[in-house]
Amino acid sequence: MALILSWLPLALWAAPPQIAPAQDLAADARDMRARGIVMLVLFSQAGCQWCERARTEVLVPLQGNPDSRQRVILREVALDRDTPLSDFAGRRTSHRRFAAGEGARVTPTLIVYGPDGARLAEPIVGFRLADFYAEYVNRAIEEGLARIRAPSRGN
Repeated sequence: MALILSWLPLALWAAPPQIAPAQDLAADARDMRARGIVMLVLFSQAGCQWCERARTEVLVPLQGNPDSRQRVILREVALDRDTPLSDFAGRRTSHRRFAAGEGARVTPTLIVYGPDGARLAEPIVGFRLADFYAEYVNRAIEEGLARIRAPSRGN
């Protein structure tokens, strides 16, 4: 019993699983290109209960799924923070400026990007229909993968 109680305080103080904050999207893009995968970015802000639900109910489990690692990189951008960030072209910016440039004003917003920084699916804005949210996310990822894997029309 003492052993069980000894880890209880640690479990209560343990931080919930998170999505890696975006830091260097250009480096992520090189990885995406090499692996033939897409990136899903969660645009969030402090105090957003819907962001927390999206993160804990859908995105963290997706991130922990080994099959998903062969399809998608997950990153988070906080639209209310000035955390430094390099964009897809390697330019220095901040989370706040990047989010504003992407038009992410409502949280949560999810956007699927390709290795060149292009959007590959319609953004998922808000946390609508919780029962189907994971399916919306999966469809957006699949749409993005289909677009980067489609043969180029110019060749």
